[in-house]
Amino acid sequence: MGSLPLDLICLGRINLDLYAEQEGAPLEDVQSFRKYVGGSAGNICVGTARLGLRSAMVARVGDEQMGEFIRRELAAEGADVTHLRSDPDRLTGIVTVGVRGSEGFPRIFFYENTADLATDETDIDPDYIASAGALLVTGTFLARDNLEAATRKAVRAAGAAGRRIVLDVDYRPVLWGVADHAAGGEMFIASGAVTEKIQSVLGACDLVVGTEEEIHIAGGSTNTSDAVRSIRSLTDATIVLKFGALGCLIFDGPIPDDLNDALRGPGVPVEVFNTVGAGDAFMSGFLRGWLTGESLEQCARLANACGALVVSRHGCAPAIPSWDELQYFLPKVGDLRRPREDDWLEHLHRVTTRRGNWENLCVLAADHRWQLEEIAADTGASREKLPDLKRLIVNAFTRVAAGRVDAGILLDDMYGGHLFEELSGLGVWIGRAVEVARSSPFKFDDGPDISGTLRTWPTAHVAKVMVYARPGDAESTRRTHERRLARLAAACHAQDREFLVELQAPADRSYDRRGVAPMVEWVYSIGVRPDWWKLPPDRDPDSWKAIGDIIRRRDPLCRGVLVLGQVSDDATLSAALAAAATEPVVTGFAVGRGIIAEPARAWLAGDMADEQLVDTVAEGYRGLIDTWYHHKETQ
Repeated sequence: MGSLPLDLICLGRINLDLYAEQEGAPLEDVQSFRKYVGGSAGNICVGTARLGLRSAMVARVGDEQMGEFIRRELAAEGADVTHLRSDPDRLTGIVTVGVRGSEGFPRIFFYENTADLATDETDIDPDYIASAGALLVTGTFLARDNLEAATRKAVRAAGAAGRRIVLDVDYRPVLWGVADHAAGGEMFIASGAVTEKIQSVLGACDLVVGTEEEIHIAGGSTNTSDAVRSIRSLTDATIVLKFGALGCLIFDGPIPDDLNDALRGPGVPVEVFNTVGAGDAFMSGFLRGWLTGESLEQCARLANACGALVVSRHGCAPAIPSWDELQYFLPKVGDLRRPREDDWLEHLHRVTTRRGNWENLCVLAADHRWQLEEIAADTGASREKLPDLKRLIVNAFTRVAAGRVDAGILLDDMYGGHLFEELSGLGVWIGRAVEVARSSPFKFDDGPDISGTLRTWPTAHVAKVMVYARPGDAESTRRTHERRLARLAAACHAQDREFLVELQAPADRSYDRRGVAPMVEWVYSIGVRPDWWKLPPDRDPDSWKAIGDIIRRRDPLCRGVLVLGQVSDDATLSAALAAAATEPVVTGFAVGRGIIAEPARAWLAGDMADEQLVDTVAEGYRGLIDTWYHHKETQ
């Protein structure tokens, strides 16, 4: 946004949040949790990055898997993590949070000797602090000597460089040692020692933000007017007093006799689902405006809208809106009381915050089941050899995929399920079949509870479903498809995962001259928006343009279309890829049988050795990748 490398550096708490999935339950009755980035500074770093600021995080996480999760999540949001240190001697902190619509949510801090609370002066690089337009510090990072030393060093560096300094009061009594573990949800306990520490940094600040309870602790009085005046006596900073659903008051000069005469940022009326994290979202929105030169009125508008969206959702960091999403929501403020019921808003939130970006995706489709069973029967081989065959195919894939960012694989659980664990750590795109092979209407492979099936998968796995459908199908077949597609979409949305819809004509049938485009339109017409499509090969560029036009109209944020191979020969498939490459929404291919079938037949018949099969499949896959890029480059 500015001329400096960064807009904002966040210094403060960063931990793992575990949010209860059972709504309204006390923590002792919770059965399962969702895992998110947490901690006030961590949430704000995510939120501001998501809203388009160049944000960075300074603190520590454990040198273990949860610390790596936090580092990866921040980086995926676009935040700079070069100064987020991994502490080999301490673990990442954990906070368990119950989900309630009221303020009295239960919360437990598992915060004994955590990595973030070990942050000290050695973590602060004055040159790095000076590389950002603003520094955000948090009250909690004054609660211990080492944290205070780190905060003061960062504040001095920012001040010396002429950078703006923001204080998020972030008062958590339990982390100051003035509340016991069982009172983790307590938001205010008076403490002169805490007040003294917070007041000691106020004079350096340009912006101070807190809830009414936090303003009380910063001002040293439970009388709000007296507390605000006390803060003003120590700083010329803009003071923002948050009132949750009621909005905020902003004091940008002398404190008026009546606080209500201050600049008011009206609240955004929404149905509250979860109050936790609204303040961090508020701060994220306010900083997006404040650091880009917006008026204080607009800063408050952005802040209150962000807070309202978060209280309508599960979690904090993952619930903060993207900039595109916020722009859609702002004109609806006041009218949209239940944001979770606005289908396009929820779609925008999902697709503008998803991970990864593939300009091209070259997928080896190895989820075949009945096709390989038929080959096994033809060659007299046992089906028990098929899992070993899949392993060899995966070996061929990994040989080609090494070092590539455009490689993907489709697999099934029936014969390839034992391979997902090793594939999941490679950073490749992974699609996973969910349908019973050859079923029409399609059935879910593990029974009707698709949500339960997906819950056992790594989140990055993409659910792939094959739908045999064409215009003129029986109404009962079509309705069954629709119900099951809607169920799959809902399950994927609820679990933050992507899904792919593959369309093919039923056996012994074909599409007419219009091709598959009418069926793509049909899927959208039932309110299902796949992240990915896998569609039959077509040598007519106009057919691909028709598909592209539908997708641009229905879901311009769709990941893209992959061309399937069916049983096309090399020349036919190459011609189809050439036609598809003319359409921008086509991002690559998902081809298997043309690469795998003949080597698999020879191997099952005993006419090909293991390594020869691996070589042959790898060569075929690599050759098809080269063909795709050749056609893309000639457009």
